Amino acid sequence: MRRSFTGWSQTALHLLCFAIAVGHLYVAFDPIISELQRNAYHFAGFAFLASVYHPLITGKTRSRPMLAFDLTFGTLVALSAIYLPAAETPIYNRGVNLIWLDWIAIALCIAGGIELTRRMTGLVIPVLVILSLTYVGAWGAWIGGIFSFPGLSWETIAFRSVFGDDAMFGTIARISSTYVFLFIIFGAFLLRSGAGDFVINLARAVAGRLVGGPGIVAVIASGLTGTISGSAVANTA
Repeated sequence: MRRSFTGWSQTALHLLCFAIAVGHLYVAFDPIISELQRNAYHFAGFAFLASVYHPLITGKTRSRPMLAFDLTFGTLVALSAIYLPAAETPIYNRGVNLIWLDWIAIALCIAGGIELTRRMTGLVIPVLVILSLTYVGAWGAWIGGIFSFPGLSWETIAFRSVFGDDAMFGTIARISSTYVFLFIIFGAFLLRSGAGDFVINLARAVAGRLVGGPGIVAVIASGLTGTISGSAVANTA
């Protein structure tokens, strides 16, 4: 269940959401920061919002201690994500050796990603992530056959979980912080402005009473939306 806010707290969160949206739009057209920084900041912003809006325990939406915990947790995860891009070069300079602050930041980001995924989607994905990480770092070497894996050091696992194309701030985060986020903003604009309803109503007015009307309406509405979005994939979605 989502936590709701009123008064100044609601205003503050709305301003934060607006700032995150404007920041994404600005960076999309003028990339003043690196891709790693953009992806990490993207994760930081949404980790904080997810922690604030979705409580640790379902149903505890009005508990002040729970809110304090979620605010603290979200802030720590966000600060860890902001810290890690700045730590990348020093980590390489040390020969990919992590210091205690790196360990804490990476652990918080991984734990935050797992926990916030649990809050948003349930247990399936978090359990799979935990099984995968422990398989690579621990019990993969204990099983035989084709599933046997000699394992990696926990330092290597921690580093590769954050840095690299297939890591938390890699390709998936890049897609999320650019294409996905921009289409979410576009969809919200269509919803709030009434443009989406206008497209559907116009298609219904043109072909709603014809034979095969629903199919024709879908084609017309899809075509009109496609002229705006310019993306076949987004149009289909």
